[in-house]
Order: sequence, then C-alpha cells, then structure tokens
Amino acid sequence: MNYKDKYNSWLENDYFDEETRLELRQIADDKEIEDRFYTDLSFGTAGLRGKVGAGTNRMNIYTVSLATEGLAKTIVNKGKEAMNRGVAIAYDVRHYSDKFSQIAARVLAANGIKVYLFEGIRPTPLLSYTIRKLDAISGIVVTASHNPRDYNGYKVYWEDGSQILDDIADEILMEIKNIKDFSEIKLMDLDEAKNKGLIEYIGKEIDDDYDKDLLSLSLDDDIDKDIKIIYTPLNGTGNIPVRRILSKRGFTNIIVVPEQENPDPNFTTVGYPNPEDVKAFDYAKVLGKKEDAELIIATDPDCDRVAMMVRDKNGEFKFINGNQAGVLLVNYILSQRNRLNNIPENGVIVKSIVTGDLSKSIAKKYGVETIETLTGFKNICGKANEFDKTGEHTFIFGYEESIGYVYGTMVRDKDAVNTSMLIAEMAGFYKKQGKSLLDVLEDIYKEHGYYKEKLISIVLEGIEGSQRISRMMEEIRKRPIMDFDGIKLEKTIDYLLDNTGNPKSNVLKYYLEDGSWYAVRPSGTEPKIKLYIYSKDINSKVSEDKINTIESAVLKKINSIE
Repeated sequence: MNYKDKYNSWLENDYFDEETRLELRQIADDKEIEDRFYTDLSFGTAGLRGKVGAGTNRMNIYTVSLATEGLAKTIVNKGKEAMNRGVAIAYDVRHYSDKFSQIAARVLAANGIKVYLFEGIRPTPLLSYTIRKLDAISGIVVTASHNPRDYNGYKVYWEDGSQILDDIADEILMEIKNIKDFSEIKLMDLDEAKNKGLIEYIGKEIDDDYDKDLLSLSLDDDIDKDIKIIYTPLNGTGNIPVRRILSKRGFTNIIVVPEQENPDPNFTTVGYPNPEDVKAFDYAKVLGKKEDAELIIATDPDCDRVAMMVRDKNGEFKFINGNQAGVLLVNYILSQRNRLNNIPENGVIVKSIVTGDLSKSIAKKYGVETIETLTGFKNICGKANEFDKTGEHTFIFGYEESIGYVYGTMVRDKDAVNTSMLIAEMAGFYKKQGKSLLDVLEDIYKEHGYYKEKLISIVLEGIEGSQRISRMMEEIRKRPIMDFDGIKLEKTIDYLLDNTGNPKSNVLKYYLEDGSWYAVRPSGTEPKIKLYIYSKDINSKVSEDKINTIESAVLKKINSIE
C-alpha cells in the first residue's frame, strides 16, 4: 500500500476519530501527506519518537496504542507472573503526553496486565527507579526528551530499569507486525480498569523513597551550601524534584528562572529545549548576572539530561560542555571516594565510544578501569545490569558527551536529579577551597593534558534528508580522509562491519597518528548526522588548532555529498 492509499484508508475508516480525519482533510500539500504516510513510525530500542499528528509516521493515540499492544502481547507471552508484576508508566509536559500515557495504560489493562500510572508529570529517571522499586516487568515513559516542541515519544524499559535492548525490542516489533489492523488492538475504559484494580495510581511515596536513596549518594558534607545557584527546568519536569532534592541536601540559595519554572509544552521561552545548546541558557544568564550567582544548572524537559554554566573571574558565565562536566564529575567522585577509601577494587567508569578520553586518564590515576559502549544509556546502564549477574565489575559512574550522567545503580538511566545534586555539592566543595569549577577544570588539564572536543550536528529532515545522510555515511566509509595537514590517518573502526565486541552500529571512528580522533554517526532519535572531534596536546592552543583542522577537512567532504 503506497502513501496515498494509506492516507485514504485513514480518511475513510470510521475507526479513526473525527478530529484525526479532519486534520488529514486539511492537508493541502502532497509532500506533507507523503511524509506522514510513506512509512510507519519505526519502533526500535529507543521506542517511538516523532512529530505529533495524524498519520502512520506520526505520534498519535493510534501509533501509541499499536506499540503498546505489541508490548502487551510480549508480556502476555511471558506468563501470568509477568502480567501481574505489571508496567509502570510516567509522562512529561509535552502535548498529549498525559493522553498517550492513558491510552497505553488502557491497552495494557485490556490485555490483563497490571498498570502503575503516575498521577502527574514525573522525570524520566524516576520511572527507571520505580520499575525496580515495584519489581515491575516493564515501564513506559512518554517523552520526546529535548526534541523540539512538535515532537513526542514513547520509551520502553524492562525489569532491570533500563531501556530495552534489541532482544526485547525485536519481540515487541514482531508482535506489532503481526497486528494487521488497528481494530485488533484491545482497549479498556479507564474507569473500568481502575475499578478492576488493573490500573493503580502512584502517589508521593515513590518520590520520598527516591529522594532518600538519592541523598545516600552524597559524598561530602563539608561544603559551602550557601553557594548561589540559578536553576532552570526549561519548563519541563525537573522543577519540583530538583528543587526538592537541593533543599533536602541543605542548599539555601537556589533561584529558579521564573519564566521557565512551570510546565509549558510549547517551550515558549526557549524553542529548542536542549541545555546542550548554550542558547537554552539565555534567560538564566540574565538572571544569573542580576543575582550575582556563581553557577547555573539547566535540565531538559524530562529531566534526564543536565548542563551547567560557571561564572568566570570576569563575571561572565562560561558553558561547561558534556565532556567537561563528565570529567569534573569523574574527578570529584573518584577523588572523594579515594579520600573515603571506598573505591571498589573492580570499580569501573562506563562511557560511550563518542565521549572524550580525559576521564579515562583520571580513572587510571585512581586505579579504575574505563569501559566503552555504544551511545545510549541502554548500553551504558546495560553494563550495570550485566555486572549484577557476573559480579565481574562494580559500576561507579556512567556518562556520555550529550550531557547524560548517572552515579550509582539505583537508577538505570541518565538522571539529572541525581546529577544536579552532585554538581551543586561539587561546586560547594570546591568553593570552600576557594576554587570555581573552571579552576578545577584547568588543574585537570595541567595534570593530564589539554583534551579538546567539538560536536557538529547537521540537520537533514524528511525523506531526502534521510537518504542524503545514508549517502554521506557510505561515502565516508568507502573513501576516508587519509591526511590532515600532515597528520596521517592511523586506524579506522567501523562499528557496523568490524568485530568490536559491541553490537553492530552505523558509527565510523577515525584515529590519527597524533592521538586525535573523530567519529561520524547518524542520530538514532533526530534527523541529524553527527560529527565528533577530539584532540589532545600539552598546549591548549595547539590542541584547539587540531580541532579546527579536522573540522574543516571533514565538513568539506560531508558537504560535498549531495
């Protein structure tokens, strides 16, 4: 069935509600119709993510119910015990998040599966925690994380509290493919499901348990708790949990950006609500200067990612990128645990293959191994799950350059609530020593070398964009750049073709003879191709110049591919 046939089938089938069909009738542009129906919104290990709207390639109640029916059948196949253990569901502030979570709950209930549904918005890491706390078989969080406002998404977790890996995703996908028509999807009335005890609402008791366990992760209390911090949740789910944990931790000088305090699915003040982008800090910087603050913390809409800015000696706020924040956290955690003499003998730091190597040098100083995985916390926390079974290592800290971090194992996903607490504690600890986090970062560079990094994302939307990204990857794979102003290519790793010990993935990594390297990969959740560039030198400027040389050569090649 081509896209026009699919479009007409939705228009003519009264299974779809009138609001959906009216939206479709109002589309005048054939290109728009094609984009909505040329494919089905794909279900993978990241679940679903796409623009909200009517169509098979959009996030709507029908695509959500289809994915949930696939999940339900997968759980039913595992037997009555799995069904009774149930599924925890959380959702964020985005358009239709509450509606999508209710649809998912009703589908699961109709299949005889117990559901634990949060009564209001919650951060994504709390969903991971809740699965483990309630011993649920699975979990769902309805969120598009830091995507633009017209997106939403649906992530599936498994019993260990981390996002599903390929084995479970493949089972769910097989069940989805076996559903020939939307009318096959079971759906129970919400009130009926509640009356039958199949849907149970989760109250604040889980929040309280989460806070208690988070506070147990603090490393030092001999800190300056009066440090002045600006916090922005970027109109997302972080406002209440982050402020609550900082208050319980004893920080008394937290000022919230008022325009970005409350939930706003349109993200009116920020547009692209990703704190990885320094423009997301515009409001916070103004407030920070007005209040003479020392630190700014920003969390993304579902509060699993966090970034910061630190005031320098000139009173300006300097952005700390994801690699630098990870380095500061690794250094603080390991130095503190070394002081407390409780670094486990088999402890490890886990990071992604496109994250910088400075933390590896720090970890080595403390006798801690670093393990690398493919991008995504399903892989990073997948190691924690693996260590639970093998006992081979103890998971200390996991992170990736895209501002995701987790300390400890109570949550099996990136956790911006946990990390916000650690950032505040770390800043307060060094302030008491007369240092800012910028001073600490410079000390680390002087000891280990100037590691520099740059991330470049090229957005290419739609069918044409997707096809061009494929051509780019193929050309770079077949004909790599061999020389960068005299610095030769030394080694290539192709994670799609080579035996790396990781699952196959469309990532290319190129090591140069001077220790610099770069990697190229398509984003798994956004219409982007990403270029990661890393260098190292004992001289800061030389290291920066290497970044510029690599960037110029690789972008010239990428942009020449039509």
